[in-house]
Amino acid sequence: MNEVRPLPIVGWRELVDLPDLGLSGIPAKIDSGARTSSLHGRVTEQFERDGVPFVRFAVDWDDISHECEAVRVDVRGITSSNGKTQRRYVIKSPLKIGSQTFRAEISLADRSDMKFPMLIGRSALRRRFVVDSGHSWLQTDGMQIAKGHNP
Repeated sequence: MNEVRPLPIVGWRELVDLPDLGLSGIPAKIDSGARTSSLHGRVTEQFERDGVPFVRFAVDWDDISHECEAVRVDVRGITSSNGKTQRRYVIKSPLKIGSQTFRAEISLADRSDMKFPMLIGRSALRRRFVVDSGHSWLQTDGMQIAKGHNP
């Protein structure tokens, strides 16, 4: 018989890392209502490397611009919280929440009007975490919060 292990619990907001993109301590809202995760990223260039499509993009938060590049896995219509469908570039990158690192699909979106530069959707959460919407920072290092990452 298979043993069922309890899943780690995330709060409604956590600090997350995208190690392959060189980004850490990203304030993220956990949103089980959204299918796809999204990152505040402005695409600056599309290119191919050895026949593989890539995007180069800028990620801005805390008044710092981070230049990143990743394999583009898709361009798809994604319906935002205001009900409008936008064409967005989608990348796949390792995402670290607490002690777990896994590959996640992430759309690049203009989140400049949002409080959090990243949103973690249900596809990334499925079979990995349980969400406790009454708490925050359950998988987050308290020292990072003390450094001012407390949206």
